[in-house]
Amino acid sequence: MLGVIGGSGVYHIEGLENPRWVKVDSTFGEPSDEVLLAEFAGQAIAFLPRHGRGHRISPTDINYRANIDALKRLGVTDIVSVSAVGSLREDLPPGTFVIVDQFIDRTFAREKSFFGTGLVAHVSMAHPVCYRLGEHLYAAAVRIGIPAVKGGTYLVMEGMQFSTLAESELYRSWRCDVIGMTNMPEAKLAREAEMCYASVAMVTDYDCWHPDHDNVTVDAIVKVLLANADRARALVKGVAAHRDANAFACSCRSALQHAILTAPEARDPAMIKKLSAVAGRVLNG
Repeated sequence: MLGVIGGSGVYHIEGLENPRWVKVDSTFGEPSDEVLLAEFAGQAIAFLPRHGRGHRISPTDINYRANIDALKRLGVTDIVSVSAVGSLREDLPPGTFVIVDQFIDRTFAREKSFFGTGLVAHVSMAHPVCYRLGEHLYAAAVRIGIPAVKGGTYLVMEGMQFSTLAESELYRSWRCDVIGMTNMPEAKLAREAEMCYASVAMVTDYDCWHPDHDNVTVDAIVKVLLANADRARALVKGVAAHRDANAFACSCRSALQHAILTAPEARDPAMIKKLSAVAGRVLNG
């Protein structure tokens, strides 16, 4: 089942069948919003507004754990993240879609793991996105004619303010490609939940480093976001219509197989119950 996390423009898609909003209870608190369930091209699909409908929730205040847990409880196996980013490279102009394959996490005020005291686990994040799902996204973008780049490093900042010029130049010196505020800890939590995760970073601006462009403003970002909305919807439709028969063999879906370190007799029963959706496959198997 495909899940899409993004803004309101992503889920206003023609051709959705049987759309309905459902409330999902999570053991990790309130998700950002209800989830829109529908079918497209014979496939079930779930849309979760990352910031809530109307963009009510800041990047720092998003309950990322509840969002991922809620999608897992609905049966979502593959997550496509759609988010707005700034470009840190001259050759990634506004309007470009980057199929991200790496992250640098600079956030510091967010809950980043489902696990903790009473039940400890460490998953690998060497390759933080699903290669299989990323390939599908890129292939769909090529088919549709969307200007897309395969691969790139996404610097995730805390926000809510945009970067200083010094920060922007620092991240460029690290060879980062785009900068945004939302894909961490989202990607880490998806890995812990054994869900395939891929990110579509939609470039809206050049951050503040580019000498020939004005400093980033919300008005400028919103203008490009609206222009990108049609292409984002087309990309989601393209991915939903072309699923991979080998998806269930993907290594993302066994990320917890050897990740839990806490001995069975030392595991906190309350944590086991809380993780019933995220880690039930390994805890109850």
